[in-house]
Amino acid sequence: MGETAMGTSVRTGLYIGGEERFTDDVLTIPDPGRPGAVVGEAAAASVSDVKDAVAAAKAAFPAWAALTAQERAAKMAEAIAGIADDRDEDAAILSQENGKIRMEAWIDALVFEIRWNLALMLADEVDASKTLPPIPGAIPVSTEVRYQPLGVVTVIVPFNWPIAILGAALPHALLAGNTAIVKPPPSAPLATTRVVQRVAEKLPPGVLNVVTGRDHDMADLIQNPDVAKVCFTGSVNGGKRIMEMASKTLTRVTLELGGNDAAVFLDDAILDDAHLDRLYAAIYDTTGQICMNAKRVFVHRSRLDELVSGLAARLEKAKLGHGLDEGTTMGPLHQPAQKAFVDEIIQEAKDAGADVREYGELPGGDLAGGNWVRPAIVVDPELDLRVVTQEQFGPVIPVIPFDDEDEAVRLANDTWGGLCGSVWTGSPEAAQRVGSQLECGYVWVNDHGATRLDLRAPFGGMKQSGFGREQGIEGVRAFQDTRSIATLDPEALASMAH
Repeated sequence: MGETAMGTSVRTGLYIGGEERFTDDVLTIPDPGRPGAVVGEAAAASVSDVKDAVAAAKAAFPAWAALTAQERAAKMAEAIAGIADDRDEDAAILSQENGKIRMEAWIDALVFEIRWNLALMLADEVDASKTLPPIPGAIPVSTEVRYQPLGVVTVIVPFNWPIAILGAALPHALLAGNTAIVKPPPSAPLATTRVVQRVAEKLPPGVLNVVTGRDHDMADLIQNPDVAKVCFTGSVNGGKRIMEMASKTLTRVTLELGGNDAAVFLDDAILDDAHLDRLYAAIYDTTGQICMNAKRVFVHRSRLDELVSGLAARLEKAKLGHGLDEGTTMGPLHQPAQKAFVDEIIQEAKDAGADVREYGELPGGDLAGGNWVRPAIVVDPELDLRVVTQEQFGPVIPVIPFDDEDEAVRLANDTWGGLCGSVWTGSPEAAQRVGSQLECGYVWVNDHGATRLDLRAPFGGMKQSGFGREQGIEGVRAFQDTRSIATLDPEALASMAH
């Protein structure tokens, strides 16, 4: 679908209980790179629409939960088949509503399919139980410990990688035997809604539902007593609001929130083209709008100039432009408020006398006035500047020198977040030594960022980056509860009588 021919032709509805539902009230979705352009319209659910979605998921739960994990996996495999057929169009839509380049949008949708299929490989582990034998003279029972689904779960995804991020939780929730309601991001709901609906149409009605709309109409996705769990990916402040709302009904939460990831370059770090390319992607992919991007680079003082010049050489080739335009390597920021924040923290660094280096040219023509920010490096800034202390979520990075390993670890851990981190070194021993001291949920060696995430491994944060884990069997367990069934053992009981 061509970028100009599209106009406002993209229209998505709600998908509740196996039926598409359109609303008179809609969300109008702007193109963040092209002022005045509209990508499409998404249905805006009413409070009663949301209640209907919860009711549909609740009604579908008993039959879905009664299947074995292998039976659910077979149905889920059928539901995902052919999902790639419309991927080019999905990617074009996501590129326009989000702002990121077409290739990234295409990968966004691909990762959803990969994560879905990896989840299905866990089917044999889902229902695994264990038996605790009696202990004569002490415990006169044998106890079977089993797993069971929770019920209706809500999965809330953010604008930046909405389809891929959905894949980290949704298939695990369904495989565990839950039914689900997906809430796509209100600022970029179109592509995600399309993808989820195509999967939902192939599952029993009510097992998978999609609700788009304004946040103030969505409280029932969290506070309805029939919702057992909410899995939320988004900002720290958003996570705090979700947790506060969920506390009213004691709804469980998994929170995957922002990060202030440290990339630590030791004095023996390899800084060839391959490693510098990885670092560049780790910082500037999606215009810096990824929770697990590197947000602070710490480098041994002896390697500072080399690292900065390596990044600069890559930034000099950056081409800011519309995500669908040939040759674009960096799109706009997603929302005007985020552009204003990033502009502000860059200006604050300049005003403080920091060494701020900016690259690339702002686009003109019909792109003028979009959410554009020139990518920047801030070299050796004061550590109390917001470009260091806060998550930038934009194309700017502080590069901070250190003198020894202990200082590097201390600086890396001196932050509110604990999502990911990385150690760059030629020494496997140093990588393990430093990596094991980083206070975060996931550590890379000689790499960093979403492109190199092991999609089988448990993923999630520490500190204010949230809690709970997604992916892997741990990600399935996050959507299950345990039940213990104890049976008296006559022999063990008799031995206690003496």
